Amino acid sequence: MARGVYIHIPFCHQICNYCDFNKVFFKNQPVDEYIEALGREMEMTVAGMPEAFINIETIFLGGGTPTALSAEQIEKLLSLITKHIPMSSVKEFSSEANPDELTIDKLQALYNGGVNRLSMGVQSFDQSLLKKIGRTHSNEHVYETIQNAKNVGFKNISIDLMYGLPGQTMEQWQETLEKALALNLPHYSAYSLIVEPKTIFYIQYAKGKLHLPTEDLEADMYGVLMDTMEAHGLRQYEISNFANEGYESTHNKIYWDNDEYAGFGAGAHGYLEGIRYSNVAPIKKYIETVMAGERPLLHEHEVTGDEKLEEQMFLGLRKSAGVTHEEFEKKFGQPMLSIYKEIIDQLQEEQLIEIDSEGIRLTRKGRFIGNEVFQRFLVGE
Repeated sequence: MARGVYIHIPFCHQICNYCDFNKVFFKNQPVDEYIEALGREMEMTVAGMPEAFINIETIFLGGGTPTALSAEQIEKLLSLITKHIPMSSVKEFSSEANPDELTIDKLQALYNGGVNRLSMGVQSFDQSLLKKIGRTHSNEHVYETIQNAKNVGFKNISIDLMYGLPGQTMEQWQETLEKALALNLPHYSAYSLIVEPKTIFYIQYAKGKLHLPTEDLEADMYGVLMDTMEAHGLRQYEISNFANEGYESTHNKIYWDNDEYAGFGAGAHGYLEGIRYSNVAPIKKYIETVMAGERPLLHEHEVTGDEKLEEQMFLGLRKSAGVTHEEFEKKFGQPMLSIYKEIIDQLQEEQLIEIDSEGIRLTRKGRFIGNEVFQRFLVGE
């Protein structure tokens, strides 16, 4: 049974240098046809497996950039979502946003259409770094948009930040954190730059033209992030996420709890009735397939028992609460320690995880090398 719904909007007015998500430039794209196709995909999928959609808790508009759409297109999209997705259990309805695209009309359209959480891609408050990574907004856009969002009625606003950027210094990172926290928002996400294939940064990196901070400096930036957030009363509830009590992202917790969710749109991924799937990515093919009355599936994979165990551990350990003995036994019918005692003992000896009567979780030391810890739970590692 799905707990969440992810909807992919693959359009952008500007392509960021680090982004490897399925996206295209907005201009000359069949945007209105794409929105209609999204409605059709939702209608078909929900009709085909209605039991999976009985208790939807969250909806998340991601991209690309949902706010690349016009206010009218946003209204149309939201009307289709609320028409085809059972909304009675939905508590959190999020949209990603770019600060320089969120006009008051768009904010009003989002708010009136049921969206109650904004996740804004700010990345840095240093204008030279923003230019380097291909962002087009200014700090003034951020301040103005957040104020406008509050005026419209939004209370749950989050911003994304990035560290480990090309040429970024510790001073620049500390200044960004200072300016971000001065906004007094209830939620912050912060991610280190990963140079992904098929991105502008990857091409620069391959040519030796991308000068990144050292691994040690990046680790120090992460340490400063954790300490600064804690000093401001924001609880780290996941490796990269910090929130005031009650403002944690329920949608992202669905992923980390390894629970099921639907994915709609070109290139979207989902996990329904034990099957992980991905949709076709080319927009034209996506529209044609859906309008022909077929789900636009590219790939389906039935998750094996071993894979479910692995995913429970490496996704669950991202959370500060970790993996609890109770939830593990409830899902798998056997104690966590009956399967992973040897690995857990080794990691505990290395001071990378801690264990108690509740469950296991990463230590502070473990958070710095989370991916190495997660790999220990993979079969064959």
